[in-house]
Amino acid sequence: MRLSRLLPCLVLLALILVDLRLLQAVAQTSSAPAPSEEVVDTDQTVSVDAGIADTQIARRLAGILETTGWYDDVTLRVEDGIVFLDGTVTTEQRRDWLRDLAAKTDGVVAIVNRLQLDQEVQLTLDPIETEMRALWDQAVAAAPSILAAVLILPLALLLSRLVGRLARWMLRGRVRSAFLGDVLARLIALPVFLIGVYVVLQVAGLTQLALSLIGGAGIVGIVIGFAFRDIAENFLASLLLSIRQPFHRNDVVRVGEHLGVVHSMNTRSTVLVSPEGNHIQIPNAQVFKTTIENYTTSASRRETFTVGVGYDVPISEVQDIILEVLRGHEAVVQDPEPMVLADSLGAATVNVMVYFWFDGARVSPIKLRSALIRRVKQALTEAGVSMPDEAREVIFPQGIPIHQADAPPTAAPAPPRPAPAARETDVSEAEGDLQTDLVDLDAQMAAEVEGSGEENLLRG
Repeated sequence: MRLSRLLPCLVLLALILVDLRLLQAVAQTSSAPAPSEEVVDTDQTVSVDAGIADTQIARRLAGILETTGWYDDVTLRVEDGIVFLDGTVTTEQRRDWLRDLAAKTDGVVAIVNRLQLDQEVQLTLDPIETEMRALWDQAVAAAPSILAAVLILPLALLLSRLVGRLARWMLRGRVRSAFLGDVLARLIALPVFLIGVYVVLQVAGLTQLALSLIGGAGIVGIVIGFAFRDIAENFLASLLLSIRQPFHRNDVVRVGEHLGVVHSMNTRSTVLVSPEGNHIQIPNAQVFKTTIENYTTSASRRETFTVGVGYDVPISEVQDIILEVLRGHEAVVQDPEPMVLADSLGAATVNVMVYFWFDGARVSPIKLRSALIRRVKQALTEAGVSMPDEAREVIFPQGIPIHQADAPPTAAPAPPRPAPAARETDVSEAEGDLQTDLVDLDAQMAAEVEGSGEENLLRG
């Protein structure tokens, strides 16, 4: 965000701080509600012989009240030098003024002030004028604080941005994850801005608020952490995943029960594109806690399939035939070498397990498996190896001997060998070029996922 856009916000923040200072001053200067009765002693010495008659004191005070015209509902009575004030007045200032006037009158030894404020709505602008004048005076007094806040806050923000850029530049070659470097740079730059805010609060006279801001930051952090526990957990998990980097963009991984190509990772979730083209968003906390199986980290992958052959066929001959097929296919890696091992004895077949390695980064396992099964079936058929179906077919290699009572037993003729089928190719049209289609799928879905506006924390 540019500084020109932040400047109005900073000015508004400064005005809010000054308003808090003004409200604090108004609250301190506001007085408590007037008591129902107030007894005030004067500083005059009480004489044993009254020198001035009570009537003279009452006449003098009454004349002053009549001259002002402010006290139409006030009753004044003097007994033994004690002035009793009863009635109602319109403002508290007039109540205090009359009390002070009586206290300064000769011969008055005490004042019993029972004046009450008039609660009726007065159609006068005097209170508004008084308050506005007081607020104006306070605003003029706070002008230096406003100016300091307007100057200090933008300067603190600018310095924090410069410190952040310097920190990013220093961490660029030392931190592998760009996201981690950005978080560290922000943590380094944040105290600079907080110092600026603290100085503004001090200048504005809100010292207690400044201390509360610093002291309560930890409490606010704990409250926010509990309120947004899942969000904070996913953010920390994304930070830890950026440090460990168990996968990168376009890697084929299995996270728990989900298999797909890693497309992106933001501060909340990791996005996989499944082989069916679906978007799988897994919370980063779950990704960090579960088992991650990365098929791209090591290029060599192993696949298997099973072949069932008849009991009449030597297993070593079947192993040699299948090994020849595996060694002759260009997509099968020869180091580690492929293996053909007898696995189990079925109802009608001997089950042979075929193990082979291939480059998982560029070869599709399902396509290569299909191509090898075709080639193995072709080779076994050409070699006359029987592959009976244990559910429907039983083969008797030597035939079924038939014995007659009047003729010697003769062996049944051997079954004819099946005619060789057409030669299988290394790759069929359906299998294409055996190249994996997951990366191509990720490229097709990239535009839709990137359109969400989320920042990708993974490297390509």
